[in-house]
Amino acid sequence: MSERLLITLAVMSATLIQVLDTTIVNVALPHMAGELGATTDQISWVLTSYLVSSAIVMPLTGYFADTIGRKRYLIACIAGFVAASALCGIAQSLFQIVLFRLLQGVFGAALVPLSQAIMADAYPPEERGKAMAIWGLGVMVGPVLGPTLGGWLTDIASWRWTFYINVPVGALSLFLAMTVIPETPRRERRMDWTGLALLGAGVAGLQYLLDRGTSQDWFAANDIRLSALVAAVGVLGFCWHSLRQGPRALFDLRIFGDHNFAIACAAMLALGLGLFGGLVLQPVLLEGLLGYPIVTTGLVMAPRGIATAVAMLVVGRLVGKVDPRYLVGTGMLLSALGSHEMTKYSLDVNIFWIIWPALLQGLGLGLIFVPLSTIAYATLPRQRMAEAAGIYSLVRTVGAAAGISVVTTLMTRQAQVIWNELGAHVNRYNPAFLEYLRGLHLSPTDPHALALVAGQVAQQAQMGAILDVFKVTAWSFVAMLPLVLLLRRKATGPVPA
Repeated sequence: MSERLLITLAVMSATLIQVLDTTIVNVALPHMAGELGATTDQISWVLTSYLVSSAIVMPLTGYFADTIGRKRYLIACIAGFVAASALCGIAQSLFQIVLFRLLQGVFGAALVPLSQAIMADAYPPEERGKAMAIWGLGVMVGPVLGPTLGGWLTDIASWRWTFYINVPVGALSLFLAMTVIPETPRRERRMDWTGLALLGAGVAGLQYLLDRGTSQDWFAANDIRLSALVAAVGVLGFCWHSLRQGPRALFDLRIFGDHNFAIACAAMLALGLGLFGGLVLQPVLLEGLLGYPIVTTGLVMAPRGIATAVAMLVVGRLVGKVDPRYLVGTGMLLSALGSHEMTKYSLDVNIFWIIWPALLQGLGLGLIFVPLSTIAYATLPRQRMAEAAGIYSLVRTVGAAAGISVVTTLMTRQAQVIWNELGAHVNRYNPAFLEYLRGLHLSPTDPHALALVAGQVAQQAQMGAILDVFKVTAWSFVAMLPLVLLLRRKATGPVPA
């Protein structure tokens, strides 16, 4: 029992620092830009470089875990990630920090799928739900805690501490991994260089498209059109090549022939919109429209993550006793209800009415994540766990990137639409407009009046756009319900050991 606890601590600490790094840096970007002399567009490469490199390397988890051994690969990844984090902290130019973030992504990519595979192996099948609940805590709560921790570290020290914080935690994880993680037998695997090149091109193009599309006005920009072409050629070429190669491919696409794994991947891909909708929109609402300080924003958002953590701990004990499909379905309904209640926000909303719908959504997400992960691996052979975990994590990453892109694009476009609709009523022939200015002792021709009204219209347009996206988020959870009906509780035959 004590050995299992140490294994859990080792892999969870590694998972936490990797997942935290996807969001902890976001709030520090303006400070980085100022110190490194970069523009807003240039500094965004600190995020993009990490996401692209990690997305490319993530599917290779199974290959490296087989060829050099799972323990050796985990140790190499933790050590590399800690070293890259320290280098990011001492970076003196934009080029350096982008390069070191690329290295962070390369070494950090495998930490989540490796930890998931190790946790699944460390616990017996009847306790696998508990294992996925513990593992899910880091994966789901990390993105929520990231902005709060990042804002606090930046306020009391500097943006560099958003990277330095990884060093002591990573060192502990490295020591435990070297001490308690069991080694797995190595097996010969041929590197499929053609498949690797096609997959790398496809994933990099897709990640660039999703991450930069909103800021580049999508297909109006040549680089987005090029990345879309590269993504299409890479993904389609990889699928065609892999089907021809069969077992000799980089990873065997026949793994999607497992019914539960395929449906769980589809659900995880769709979950990106609902999972990250609130995480992206709430900071915009709290900081941009309601004027909350960054630390207060993090504290207001924290209950959502706490609710997710509590739900995961509870559901980890229920997975073996209750049909996981009921848990996933209940989670989707709760998340939809929470998102629906968010559509009632206004510029006068108080903290209580901000927190409780997010709390409800967090409970729902906790009910979804653990049973879905448990079902995904329920019918897979144990020797395919690492490969499956790499693919599942890649799907989760792509789903998150797609969800963030959809949310930000809808919010931007809808804000423009509402601004035009509201702006059409701002004219000297509108009695309500004249009455409003009269109360402020301003005239319609006064430049100050026009600036004031333009600010009010922009604020209302932004708020209306956020509420419209919350509606889309609510319906996305409802639309996922049919996938629950396609899941199977148990394998039709004996579950492989």
